[in-house]
Amino acid sequence: MRLFVALELTPAIRTALEELLQRLERTGADVRWVHSEGLHLTLKFIGEQPEESLPRVREALSSVRSARPVELAFRGLGYFPNERRPRVFWVGLEASENLKELAAQMEDVLAPLGIEREQRAYKPHLTLGRFQSPQGLARLQKEIAALTSNAFGEMRTEEFFLYQSKLLRGGAQYTKLATFRFVRE
Repeated sequence: MRLFVALELTPAIRTALEELLQRLERTGADVRWVHSEGLHLTLKFIGEQPEESLPRVREALSSVRSARPVELAFRGLGYFPNERRPRVFWVGLEASENLKELAAQMEDVLAPLGIEREQRAYKPHLTLGRFQSPQGLARLQKEIAALTSNAFGEMRTEEFFLYQSKLLRGGAQYTKLATFRFVRE
């Protein structure tokens, strides 16, 4: 099973991003856009794991804690690796410091299970699309420049989720396997 850990978006933020995606899709840019059900903030991509390892993964994740909720503001749009040669289009995040702490704890509790640590520093972002080619990039950038705002909402959360991802022809299908409250009682 292909697993990852993520935060879920509030309905208001999801709606704001869906409206943005609909607007940007009309530019005809050669981008494979994320479906609205795929909008989530990944904290840790675990990858392929045998089904029998699921109880150990759940137990490890249940030990991840923070003294306070995570606060997030979704604003700003950008590209990885850069605007001239984009591969990924994203919306940026301003996050409370404990978001990175949660991601680091996940690395620590999952490593003893043989789950590889991420080598890159954790950069919170929300992927909106993946470029297939640079075709239509100028139209996309023009549409982005015409936006009246690049702020998509703020949220606060005390829980994260373990998901299973199945790769299908029409895109990935996500199934929520477990919910974890991380704020200390």
